[in-house]
Amino acid sequence: MKLVTFENAARQSRIGALISGQQIVDLHTACALYLRDVESEAIFYRMADALVPADMRALFRGGDTSLEAARKALDYVAHLSAGGAGVTGPRGDTVLYSLGDIQLKAPIIPKKFFHTAGNFREHHEEATKAGFSYPVMPWIVFLQNTDAIIGPDEPVIYPEHLTQELDYELELAVVLKKAGKHFTPEEASSYIGGYVIFNDITARDIQRREMKSGVFSFCKGIDTFCPLGPWIVTADEIPDAHNLAMELRVNGESRQRSHSSKMSVKIPEILSHYSPMVYSAGDVVSTGTVSGVAAFSGDPKAWYLKPGDVMECEIEKIGVLRNPVISWEKAYGRKAAALATQETVK
Repeated sequence: MKLVTFENAARQSRIGALISGQQIVDLHTACALYLRDVESEAIFYRMADALVPADMRALFRGGDTSLEAARKALDYVAHLSAGGAGVTGPRGDTVLYSLGDIQLKAPIIPKKFFHTAGNFREHHEEATKAGFSYPVMPWIVFLQNTDAIIGPDEPVIYPEHLTQELDYELELAVVLKKAGKHFTPEEASSYIGGYVIFNDITARDIQRREMKSGVFSFCKGIDTFCPLGPWIVTADEIPDAHNLAMELRVNGESRQRSHSSKMSVKIPEILSHYSPMVYSAGDVVSTGTVSGVAAFSGDPKAWYLKPGDVMECEIEKIGVLRNPVISWEKAYGRKAAALATQETVK
C-alpha cells in the first residue's frame, strides 16, 4: 500500500491509500464499508474507528491488525470501482478522491524522528575532499524537530537572514509499525511498517558553527526544513530496501544519484542500535544521505538552493517528493523584513 495523509475539500485531515496512480481511497470510510458489506457488522463505524482510525500514527499503533484491515478495505473498494460501480460510504460519504481534488500532506508526524548521519561513506569521502574539517562518522544520531515537517509540494522557506548556504540531502527513511526497545538486528524486520522519502534540508554555515561543539540540530530543525513524503510504502511492497536507486534533482538537474546498497550500516543494525532510546509506533528513522550535496561540490555557491528552485527527490519503488523553495519575504511578507532586520542586528 501507498499510504497518504490528505486534506479534503472541507479541510478535514484523513488517511488514504493510492490506487490507479490518480485516485485516493479514504481508508477509514472504506473500512466501515467493508465491515458492513462483507463482515455484516452492525457497528461498522465504531469498529472502523478502532481498526483504521483517520490518523496515520494511530493506524501504525494498531500494528499488523490495523494494516491488514486497511488492506482488506482498500482491496474491496478497488474491486468495486474496477467494476464500474459508483462507490460511496455507508452514510453516502466520499470514499474515492481524485488526486487533483485533495491536498497531500506529510504522510505522518511521528512522535520521534531519528536522524542517522554518515552512513553512506561516499558522503564522508566527498566531505573530506572538500576540506570539511569535521569527521562524518557512522552512528551519529540526533532527533529532528517534528514541527519542521512539511509534505509534498509544500514550500521550503529560505530564511535568508539566518543562512546563505541552504543545502539538500536525499534520504530513505523507515517508519516503525510498533513500539519497542532493546531488540536485535534479527528482530528488527518485525518493527518495519514501511518506507518514505526524506529531504534533510541543512543550513551549512550554521552547521559548521554548531559542529565546533560536536553537535548539530538548529541547522536542520528550522521551520519547513523537513520535507517528508509523498507517501509511506508498506514493507511488503519493498522486500529489499537495500536495492533501491536514489536521485535528487534541482530544477531538473541531477545532483545526487546513488543506490541504497551503498549503506555502510544496514537498516536492521540501525534500528537495533537506536532501540535503547525507545521507539513508539509511527516513529521515523532516517538512514543517511548519499554523495552530491551542494556543500561538497566543485562550486557550492552555484549549487546552494535559492528561492525559485524546485527539488525532486526520487527513490525507486516509492515515488517522487517534490518541494519548491520560496523566500522568507514571500512566506511572511512585511513582517519578515522586520524580523530579518532584528535578527541581522543581533
